This record gives sequence, C-alpha cells and structure tokens, in this order.
Amino acid sequence: MTNFTRGQKGKLADLGLSGTFPVTLNIQAGSTTIDVSCFGLDAQGQLSDDRYMVFFNQKNAPDNAVVLTSDSAFQVDLTRLPASIDKLVFTAAVSDAGNMRALGASCIVLGQPAAATFAFSGTDFQDEKALIIGELYRRDGSWRFGAVGQGFSGGLAALLKHFGGSEAAATPAPAPAPTPAPAPAPAASKISLSKIRLEKTGDKISLDKRAGASYGRIRVNLNWNQTPAGAPEKAAPTGFMGKLFAQVGGKAKGIDLDIGCLFELSNGSKSAVQALGNSWGAFEQAPYIHLEGDDRSGSVSDGENLFINGVHFDQIKRVLIYSFIYEGVPNWAATDGIVTIEIPGQPSVEVKLDNGSNLPMCAIAMLDNQNGTLQVTKLVEYFGGHGKVTAHQEMDERYNFGLNWKAGKKD
Repeated sequence: MTNFTRGQKGKLADLGLSGTFPVTLNIQAGSTTIDVSCFGLDAQGQLSDDRYMVFFNQKNAPDNAVVLTSDSAFQVDLTRLPASIDKLVFTAAVSDAGNMRALGASCIVLGQPAAATFAFSGTDFQDEKALIIGELYRRDGSWRFGAVGQGFSGGLAALLKHFGGSEAAATPAPAPAPTPAPAPAPAASKISLSKIRLEKTGDKISLDKRAGASYGRIRVNLNWNQTPAGAPEKAAPTGFMGKLFAQVGGKAKGIDLDIGCLFELSNGSKSAVQALGNSWGAFEQAPYIHLEGDDRSGSVSDGENLFINGVHFDQIKRVLIYSFIYEGVPNWAATDGIVTIEIPGQPSVEVKLDNGSNLPMCAIAMLDNQNGTLQVTKLVEYFGGHGKVTAHQEMDERYNFGLNWKAGKKD
C-alpha cells in the first residue's frame, strides 16, 4: 500500500488499480455531520454535466460509472466514464454548525484491499466547512490519483460554485413541456442541494421531525406535461404530441391525470381520498388528508395537491399515494409525471413516474409512520385490473388495504 502526502500524485497502474474499485472516505467527524460528494469534471475543471455530481441526493452517475454505496464510500468504474469526464474529485462538507478543525484522524482509501491512502485530520485546517480531499484524473492517456487536502470556508454550495455549478432553488420544478429531444446540458449546472430523489423502486428515506415540532402541513404535489396553448381543435397532434392526447370526437383531449391515496389510521380505519366519487377527505379532522382540487387537463401549472396534516401524524399509520388516468391515452411515459413531497423545514422528496406502462393506475409512493418518523418509499408499480377486478381493487389487494370497491365517477 502506498501512503500519499498532500500534493503527491501517482499513476493508478503503479498502484495496481484499474477499471472498477472502491473509494472510501474514512472521516472521523465526532458529532459533526459530514456529507461526501464526487464531482465529475471536464477538461476545464468544470461541472458541465450535473449528472456526474454524485452525492446524497443523486447517488448514481450515468451507467453507474460512479455510485455512492454508503454514507462514506463510492464505487468507481473508470471504463464507464465518457471522454468528456476528465477528473473525479472527492470532497467532504459540513452540513451543520461545525467545521473541519473538529476532525479526528481521517483518510481516503483507494481499492479493497487498500492500494493507496491519504491521511488528514483537523490539525490541517482551521474554520473551513468543506474539503477537496483527493482526485482521479486523466493525464497522457492514463488515470492518476492526486492527494489534495484543500479547504473551503463555505460548505457544499461553495464547492459547487468552485466547480462552475450553482445551486437550484429548493422548490419543485414545473413539469417540462414536451420536446422532441433533450436539450444539451448547460454550461452552468443547476443542482438542488435540498431535494431528495428516490431513484429506484424500493428506495426509502426517513424524515426526522425537528425537536419539539410536528411535521406541519405536508404537501404532496402531482405534476405532468401540460396541454400546450393553441392545441388544434379539429385533429389531435401526431408523433410525440400524439402520445399526450386521446382522440375524442375527432378533437385533441388532454390527459386527465388524478392523484389520490389509500390511507390507514392508527385506530384501524381505512379508506381513500380521490376526486373519483368526490371523496375529498378533510384536513382538520380525520383522516387529516385533503385533496385540494381536480385538474382535468394538466393545464394548471401547480398540478394537483394532496395535503396531509402532520400535526396529527400520530393518528396516521400509512398513506399510499397513487395516480390514475381518468381520461386520455394510458401512456405514462408521455406524461413526464412527477410527485413532490414537501414538508416544512425538510428537503423535498421527488418520485418520478419513470417506469413506462400503458396500464391506467400507478402506485407511486408509500408514506409510513415508523414509530413517529415519516418514511417515504418509492413504489411506481402499475395496475390494470383483471376480469371483474378493477385497477383500484388490484392495487388495494397488492398493498393489503382490504377496501370494498364499486364503480364511481366525477361530477
């Protein structure tokens, strides 16, 4: 094993490393909370493609070239990086009131078993709140490692700015308008440092309440592609736009995408809140869940909202958030649907309806009360019903709610 000192560099081949290997940041932070990140930079040292920033809110780079496998470890596969990524920079940032001077004996380790290590500690720093610890970079056709150990007075946002990126506003972005092809990545990336994306089915996140506080007013927002202004009246669009509209009487009709939920309270009562059947729920009394309205075309920029009264979260056992296509072509891939869960004082949680299907019902996320802590799990599972069993009933049976279903409609 090679022990690097600050500023020392060496070829990975000389360390016996190539292709796939772990990079572990063993940081002794005590009571200080540390977030680790990996920035994939271009030849100019800039974050020109924000998909190659891997951190707590985005745990995988494209093609799993870099994966955050735990709170302090990455798996790197250099063979999967595109030619546009010239350097991987490994960083750490304080996410509370602490600073790097409080660190104990720490190190970055390459490989398993360890092939190289670079040690550092709080005695190397002052009041810095972020560090560039080490980097993997291309030089003369080969990959090398450099021990950096550089501090920043700012936190993760300062690192992001240093690499040419910028922090996005911590609000849910509106659903994108349909476009025939994705736009190229901007030169200045926009990264949300206060948004959690649940990427894969089964991914979970627990959101702790602030001491002595409640979860407050929880907003569950569903947004999707909007009907473009000036859509033709006599014929539905063709091509990509044709996916977004159903032919009804020879006219283009927008998708009516509805949000709803099944709920189970702590006293054992169960039911549904949804526009179908005019079951709007209630915010100030049981079930403490209220559906705000019904956007029948996606033309309301704010989408549809469910509100959960987090003051009474102790009365709620679980909530299954779902959506179904009431009218329009059942093509989820065309909707670009996304659910955002917002809780005061917490990072927002995003769940994309990204597993395309032509079935009309999608179970999106489960909100569970785990001993007073709100846990969000990504589901994104589709249902179409079978025989006399409706899609609602099939979803109900899948998640063991045990409700009695009958045909309903919206006024």
